[in-house]
Amino acid sequence: MGLPNLMSGVVLNGHGGPEMLELRSNLPVPTPGPNDVIIRVAAAGVNNTDINTRTAWYSKGDAEDADASWSGNPLEFPRVQGADVCGEIVAVGTKVDTSRVGERVLIEPCIRFANNVAQTPPWYFGSECDGGFAQFTRVDTRHAYAINSDLTDVELASFPCSYSTAENMLTRANLQAGETVLVTGASGGVGSATIQLAHARGANVVAMTSPSKMDTLKALGADRTLPRDADLVAQLGANCIDVVVDLVAGAKWPNLLDVLCSGGRYAVAGAIGGPMVELDVRTLYLKDLSFFGCTVLEPEVFGNLVGRIERSEIKPLVAHEFELKDINAAQMAFGNKGYTGKIVLKID
Repeated sequence: MGLPNLMSGVVLNGHGGPEMLELRSNLPVPTPGPNDVIIRVAAAGVNNTDINTRTAWYSKGDAEDADASWSGNPLEFPRVQGADVCGEIVAVGTKVDTSRVGERVLIEPCIRFANNVAQTPPWYFGSECDGGFAQFTRVDTRHAYAINSDLTDVELASFPCSYSTAENMLTRANLQAGETVLVTGASGGVGSATIQLAHARGANVVAMTSPSKMDTLKALGADRTLPRDADLVAQLGANCIDVVVDLVAGAKWPNLLDVLCSGGRYAVAGAIGGPMVELDVRTLYLKDLSFFGCTVLEPEVFGNLVGRIERSEIKPLVAHEFELKDINAAQMAFGNKGYTGKIVLKID
């Protein structure tokens, strides 16, 4: 049975508020290029990048459209967003083995290959190309990872973006068993993923969060929790942390460097507390610190993540589930931050 010609999905028509999102039932179903697969989307997670892209948060200049995507390239509208996708392959291109049809897959959100061309810098799924907030989506076959798991589609859709971001940060920072990692913004999708992944590596985890979420994070593997406004040096002592995984930045950012030990590593993939920080360069070089900005996934990261899911080394943390038509309510709930884990859209 062939695919339909049209599908339902949510398109982003431009930068701005929730009114820029439009639910449509007349979107063309994508057709595969030679190396592509077509995936029937079962569920798709909500992420910071969805809201940041919509509001042009990534733009660093006055012209919002000039650099308002992950790659720094202009964003093309309309765009189907959605980086977190779990679904089933229903069609393949001419150069893809037809045995892939029927596979349950997760999509790697960092797109190195699209339209049969290596993308430099890589694209981000749902930003530089259409993503998963629709009934069907298209991706190069090498970015569709088969997964064997008893978890539900919604549970699996909670993994790709947040957990691959977390795994990438820990990979780049080379966190080792027995080391201590400090995680800021620890109750969000990436933060809670980092706790589980760091715990699976045998590291000691210190998590910063609100008091109401501390018990939940301890159950995920945090060895110690601190409130967001904690005096880190007073609570932990100077020079005691091997790795900082930062998702917050903001005014108190210098304190993160104060608690890093000599030779410590700082990895960042978010700035929800504010992107502008004050750096005393003497702290950087006198303590021999290493800084890692983490967006592009290392090649081994997503495959390693899928393996951890299949071995049940990490577990999904779904806070709320919404229908695709309720995407505005889902993004509002996401913005309120009154939850731990992920918000996921179920797509019929």
